[in-house]
Amino acid sequence: MEVQAERRAGWRLAAVAGPVRAGLAGGGDGSDQGPSCRSPAGAMWSAGRGRAAGPALLGLLLAISVPGSCAVKAGAGVVTCGSVLKLLNTQHRVRLHSHDIKYGSGSGQQSVTGVEASDDANSYWRIRGGSEGGCPRGSPVRCGQAVRLTHVLTGKNLHTHHFPSPLSHNQEVSAFGEDGEGDDLDLWTVRCSGQHWEREAAVRFQHVGTSVFLSVTGEQYGSPIRGQLEVHGMPSANTHNRWKAMEGIFIKPSVEASAGHDEL
Repeated sequence: MEVQAERRAGWRLAAVAGPVRAGLAGGGDGSDQGPSCRSPAGAMWSAGRGRAAGPALLGLLLAISVPGSCAVKAGAGVVTCGSVLKLLNTQHRVRLHSHDIKYGSGSGQQSVTGVEASDDANSYWRIRGGSEGGCPRGSPVRCGQAVRLTHVLTGKNLHTHHFPSPLSHNQEVSAFGEDGEGDDLDLWTVRCSGQHWEREAAVRFQHVGTSVFLSVTGEQYGSPIRGQLEVHGMPSANTHNRWKAMEGIFIKPSVEASAGHDEL
């Protein structure tokens, strides 16, 4: 079963297990999920925006949905470390996506694409700090902070390097590593205005190692991932590299994280 694959990578569950308060939000479209507490089953329904979430997300949701956990207003507040979310490219209206399909050229690593569907579990990413930490669960992500984006269902990190992308021949973006552990080319700086990454705001992700921006320019793949768009790195900031937090499980900022966020 898919849920077994979710349990296989212990860091994905252990890192969010325990008595946390999580907000399950829709697509940042202004809908209010309200302050009421929900059971894990109810939370799964909310996470799917009207559909039951797929079995691959069951383990993750059960790990963080504990008695006393409450939903928060969709689209409100800040993105926090440990949150699991989908990212929408605001220009091309596709969500950042990966899957167990490798590139047939370039690095041969796991491919990263953009998809229109809002209910695909392969579009969930977890916000994490670098290999030396610096992103305690529940601490707001700062503008200018370097983070890792880890693909929930495969445990690989968003990654780029000096290979040409298959369609546009910009810089290839892949998913790399095992169980959340990769290398220094997995780090991305969150570029935004103000102090923290606001869930209502569009942000950019600039690669620490090569300075490119995570981008989509509309090139479309054929079989076996027909209709999905290429995701790549571009050297300049423009409308093709703006991203917004959408559906997800947002860890509410904790008193401890807020008090100690100067140490991030």
